[in-house]
Order: sequence, then structure tokens, then C-alpha cells
Amino acid sequence: MRTLLAAWLMLSTATAWAQLPDSDADKPDGDKPAETEKDKKASRLKVEPCAQALPALRTPMAFMPGEVLEFDLDAMGAQAGKMTMRVHKQKDGHLPVEVEAQTNSFFSKVRRVRGSATTYLHPRTLRPRRYVEDTTENEMRRKVEVAFGHKDRSVKVDYQIGKRPKGQYNYTYDKDGLDVAGSIYLLRQLPLQENMQVCFDVYGVRRLWRMQGSVLKREQVTTPLGQFNAWHMTGTAIRLDRPSQKREVHVWISDDARRLPLAAVGTLDLGAVRATLTSVSRPGEKRQEARGEEDMKW
Repeated sequence: MRTLLAAWLMLSTATAWAQLPDSDADKPDGDKPAETEKDKKASRLKVEPCAQALPALRTPMAFMPGEVLEFDLDAMGAQAGKMTMRVHKQKDGHLPVEVEAQTNSFFSKVRRVRGSATTYLHPRTLRPRRYVEDTTENEMRRKVEVAFGHKDRSVKVDYQIGKRPKGQYNYTYDKDGLDVAGSIYLLRQLPLQENMQVCFDVYGVRRLWRMQGSVLKREQVTTPLGQFNAWHMTGTAIRLDRPSQKREVHVWISDDARRLPLAAVGTLDLGAVRATLTSVSRPGEKRQEARGEEDMKW
């Protein structure tokens, strides 16, 4: 899931969102390289706080229970797999959004991944209460459960990798705390406009990252689903406990009532990764599928 959600993480989250790589995160302590003076210096760096909280969300919502979005995933210039984002019906006062991803047979020779992540959002504010993930990468299973405390701005992470003992991290976010799966849905509801600044903290790969981004401009893009006017957003994700780790992300969101996440481009340990929307299914609407225009045009 880390590889497949890398394009979404931090706008993506996002995730997604795609999760950003953390080369040492899965290694036992004894296998991790010794901390260098450069690492120690970087750990003392401070990440600038967000200047302001995210603005009030637009209404009505651009999505609804039953919406299903399907994406092609590309890594290192080759098709890597598929990703599906699905909005479920409200349950126990939460709006569940599920992301499923799997590498194809070709990319599985490089890295074999399959898994799912579900975020439980407040139906009006779209802030997460809970986030769970179950992923298998090269036969190594990873399970994560994250609890968000909005009164004290806490992020409690419980995780287990394979048969190793369970671990835990505790973080505190600044003004807004999101997760890699739900962040893209909140971004779809922002009142986007040129030069608008966005800043929030987002959970991914057992770490908390600060996304500092902006809306560049409104562009006309040609995607596998056709032509759209879209807002081009760009940002940099900075790992809060190790600010020397940074990743650049670009996201395009359609400028219409549906606010579709058309494409996202990010980086990970294998190079650039891209998620491109290829299918949209919404209640009461005809299913929209790719027309065969595989190359994005701007």
C-alpha cells in the first residue's frame, strides 16, 4: 500500500493518496544504520507551523456514498497496478472511505503489494476519527490502526509488522490532522482558487508529515476520461521528526460539481509514481470510463 498510495500521500494523500517511503521504518532496531551527525542535526530542525487552519468546506458535498473511483498506477514509467477508492454508507456516525490497491503481474516482479485502508470520517467536517490499514508487501503483512483525538490533537498509532511485537507511536498535530486515505476527499471540498495556500498534518507510514502546498492555477487537461478544467495543486510533504525527508506532490482536481481527483504525481524510493483516474461510478449517473487517451495532456 505504501507504494501504491504514494501519489496521494500528503494530498493523499494521499494517498494517498500513497504512502511515502520510510526506508528504515520496517527494519528491526539492530538493522538500522547508525545515526550520523547529519541525522542528529536534521532531527533538531524545526518545521514551520501552519500559518492558519484549513478554510471552511464547500457545500454541498462533491461525493456521496456509493461513489467508486478507479485509478491506473504507474511507477518508473510502467503500469504498476490498480487502485479503487470507495465511499460507503454512514455507520455509527462516521463516513467510511475505503482504498484498495494491488500491483499487476509485471510490477510484482519488482515489488508485490496488495492491501486496503479505511478511514472513518466525520460526515460534515471530513476529519478522521480512525484509520486502519492491512497490507501485504512481498509476503510481509503490515497492520496499522490510528486513532485521532481532536480535543487534544493527538494521533495514536498502533502497528504490527509480520510476527514482530506490536509497536506504538504518539504524535500531536498542529491545526488540522488528516490521514492519507481521507485527505483527498477533504481537498475536494475546499474552496479552491489560484494562489490559495493550504497547510495540514497528515499521517502516513507510521509517521506524521506536514504538507505545505498551494493552488498553482486552473488548467485544461486531457485525461483518459476526456477533457477537464482542473485546479493544479502542488505541495511539499515534510516529515516532522526528520525534516530532511521531503517529498514533492502534484494533484489535479476537476473544477466542476464533482471535484474529481483526476491525477496525482509523487515520488518514492523507486522513483516517480502516478495515479490517473480511469473510471467514475456514482449513484444515479451513468458510469464514466476511459476513452483510450492514455497520455495526460496539459
